[in-house]
Amino acid sequence: MEKAQLINLAYIVASVLFIFGIKMLGSADTARRGNQVSALGMLLAVVATLLAGGFDWTWIIAGLVLGGAIGAIWAKKVQMTGMPELVALFNGFGGIASLLVGWAEEAHYEGGEAMPAVTSVAIGLAVLIGGITFTGSLIAYLKLSGKMGGSPTLFPGQKAINALILAAMLVFAGMFVATGQPWTLYAIIGLSLLLGVLGVLPIGGGDMPVVIAFLNSCSGLAASAAGFVINNNVLIVAGCLVGASGLILTVIMCKAMNRTLGNVFFGGFGAASGKSGAAVEGEMKALSTEDAFYVLEAAQSVVFVPGYGMAVAQAQHAVKELAEILENNGAEVRFAIHPVAGRMPGHMNVLLAEADVPYEQLCEMDDVNPTMETVDVAIVIGANDVVNPAAAEDESSPIYGMPIINVHHARNVFALKRGQGAGFSGLVNTLFFRDNCRMIYGDAKETITSLVSQFKD
Repeated sequence: MEKAQLINLAYIVASVLFIFGIKMLGSADTARRGNQVSALGMLLAVVATLLAGGFDWTWIIAGLVLGGAIGAIWAKKVQMTGMPELVALFNGFGGIASLLVGWAEEAHYEGGEAMPAVTSVAIGLAVLIGGITFTGSLIAYLKLSGKMGGSPTLFPGQKAINALILAAMLVFAGMFVATGQPWTLYAIIGLSLLLGVLGVLPIGGGDMPVVIAFLNSCSGLAASAAGFVINNNVLIVAGCLVGASGLILTVIMCKAMNRTLGNVFFGGFGAASGKSGAAVEGEMKALSTEDAFYVLEAAQSVVFVPGYGMAVAQAQHAVKELAEILENNGAEVRFAIHPVAGRMPGHMNVLLAEADVPYEQLCEMDDVNPTMETVDVAIVIGANDVVNPAAAEDESSPIYGMPIINVHHARNVFALKRGQGAGFSGLVNTLFFRDNCRMIYGDAKETITSLVSQFKD
């Protein structure tokens, strides 16, 4: 068997491993093994590509060493609170890599042979999608990391300007395919980078899980286009898998928020100039951990509702310990996970898995809501919009119609928050003013640890 055939066979095996790996990620029991299977497929693909040769080994080795060192250090240092912005950066790096591949391939044809139509289309798509993904992901990173405000940035005529940029970009893409002129590709690069910025700026913090999923899909599509550019089968397959799975996840996120993708990108959710909901009457009522302990001690059914605040406080291990104590005390314990809780898809699931919370205790929103009226205590840890009753009751609220976890139907609600400020989206949570809700202020980890200590005394 010739070398080229062996390499293609390795690519096929790698692609099969990717598919099986993604399939395994669908179950908590096999997710870890699925990740390993996918990593093995990527290793096989990289080795096969290196064996193909035809490049300067100095740059390859330098890239492997530098990239490996950065990745290892980052993996060790990043906290769980930093995972959403890290994922955003990963999406961006994938986009810029595809853009550079397309740009470099175009340079091979300058002053030489005519560029095939298929290649020019692939280059145009890789550059167009890659550029938007790169700068869009950078803006998402800045918003998620707090280096930029989470509220939408709006200005007059923004939608029209974005539409004109998109139209101009498509015109230049058509010109590039028709003529192959380098300046048209440079125009696509500049406009795509600009559209990535202007496209994500008007998106509020509450929509970041959808944006992360969508940009992940875009990075996969850009990679697939880059695969057509360099005629690499495994890159085409891997890019399609990422693109398709990211798009499916985006649809799931939108459904969980009862919104369309167009509304997410063009609605300006959470804008200061938009509607903010009806005025809230009443006041937040504080509760000490000592009084909360007595209620929990008598509880027969407890539901934890985690949010980004749990990630910030790194309270997942303390929560797991409290859950075990409550179970030993005779209470039924469940964890209600909203699809868009946190700042990226699956954020809360990852946190709880890290703390070894049994997968059987994790409940989806539709499973826990019908039984919420029988729950003695619902403990909300840093969640905001996903438990805001305004989504079901206030037609003037920006989140009206969004499915939520109905903790306001529980007999008692303990809301753990650092202070009285609004959530990441900037909306006031009417739950906190309900008669059955009590606020426990302070660091979530310290609060949960205090409750654990009282059970042990």
